Amino acid sequence: MEKVLVVNFGGQYAHLIARRLRERAIYTEVVAPEDAVEAAKSQEVKAVVLSGGPSSVYQEGAPDVSNDLFALGKPILGICYGHQLIAKKFGGVVERGKGEYGKTLVKVLEDDVIFRGWEREEVVWMSHSDYVAKPPEGFKVLAVSENGYIAAMKKGNIYGVQFHPEVSHTPKGGLLLERFAREVARVESMWRPEDQIGRIVSQIREEVKDGDVIIGVSGGIDSTVTAILVHMAVGDRAKAVFIDHGLFREGEPERVVALLSSLGIKTHYVDARERFLARLEGVSDCEEKRRIIGETFAEVFAEAISLFPQAKYLAQGTLYPDVIESGAVKGADKIKSHHNVGGMPKWFTLKLVEPLREFYKDEVRRLAKALGLPDEVVYRHPFPGPGLAVRIIGPFTREKLDIVRKASKIVEEELGKEGLLRGVWQAFAVVGDDRWVGVKGDKRALGYVVTVRVVESEDAMTADWSRLPYEVLERISARITSEIPQVTMVTYAITTKPPSTIEPC
Repeated sequence: MEKVLVVNFGGQYAHLIARRLRERAIYTEVVAPEDAVEAAKSQEVKAVVLSGGPSSVYQEGAPDVSNDLFALGKPILGICYGHQLIAKKFGGVVERGKGEYGKTLVKVLEDDVIFRGWEREEVVWMSHSDYVAKPPEGFKVLAVSENGYIAAMKKGNIYGVQFHPEVSHTPKGGLLLERFAREVARVESMWRPEDQIGRIVSQIREEVKDGDVIIGVSGGIDSTVTAILVHMAVGDRAKAVFIDHGLFREGEPERVVALLSSLGIKTHYVDARERFLARLEGVSDCEEKRRIIGETFAEVFAEAISLFPQAKYLAQGTLYPDVIESGAVKGADKIKSHHNVGGMPKWFTLKLVEPLREFYKDEVRRLAKALGLPDEVVYRHPFPGPGLAVRIIGPFTREKLDIVRKASKIVEEELGKEGLLRGVWQAFAVVGDDRWVGVKGDKRALGYVVTVRVVESEDAMTADWSRLPYEVLERISARITSEIPQVTMVTYAITTKPPSTIEPC
């Protein structure tokens, strides 16, 4: 299979490059800078993309690649930091400018193949302070930004672009990436996630040669697909365990057990609600909540697996965004810890098996459909591993948990009535410590403020708030304030990611 390598310099958008190429049936792998040269030597590798990143090319210890990578003669595309790194390596000048952030107009100066299908002026997404002030000798400037900065350059089959073609805010960015891969690098192979099922199963079988595999299932698409793939690989050595931590959505534990049973997956149910809730009581700090949940999760699992003396592995549905946001890649900034990535205590001895860690949510949905899973699983909204605890701002209390659970159910019900639920990425409610004076039953009432969060996204790396009809928002607000006595005010969150995250905690 022909492939494109993406060298990850730690940017939050780095894996979106791979995703955009995969969307166009181009197989893509992500590698660390120190592994780039060796990986690129493979005949299967037709091109290399250098990602963006949070560093400056002149910063001490900034990510770098060996010059041997360029000596291979394969097509290379640098994006943002990668663009600046190419300039520096070939003798150009990189300086700190006034910065360009968000939507920016660029003017295409040359009729190059990567801009085929672009107009002379197009909107792109910028996110940088440094810029290429002087291109290296022999490099031709292909495009400039509205501020006069070099937006694209090339020499032979080496390209650099200052903007981010991988994000949806660059409307024709995906087309640029495809032109580079198909027409500059001559990638002909066609890749589909569905075709990877056999490879994934083989990899699991190779990784898990003996012993039982405990699968932490939640009923969500990630853990359900993981359970099926592991069962396909090792048969009865796959042991599904469902931990009820008391932080699920209303009625979810019952639905999970019924669903897994209908799929032929035997599940060991563990009721650990009291242990989790007691430990979380009064805890305010987000990372501390996650740590407690991760630690308790591991403890409960340790007890559960004592029933399976042959257990050697724990399978989880970790995805690319989980890995990136946890700062698991060298050079990446840690956004938040994920209990299934960075929250496991050192004493937890089972070896992790993560067959989906290189896939995005939409790709997992395609795997699920290929495996014949029902729509209720395929289109289920992402749900955080720590559950509703991350939707409680400030001290954790059982009262807040009850409020956020009931309010979230109302949000989903109202969107479902309008046929809007499947079209959004996530829809839920958040509660904190803020209070608002209200009037209920002709009496003064001091109640909680509930914030409704509904976002649209493709992969959780970026997200936009959903422009819901006013009448839907009105019904949501009316139901929450009337059906939940402790609430007197409902607000709607309209901040994108970035700068915000989707979940509040």
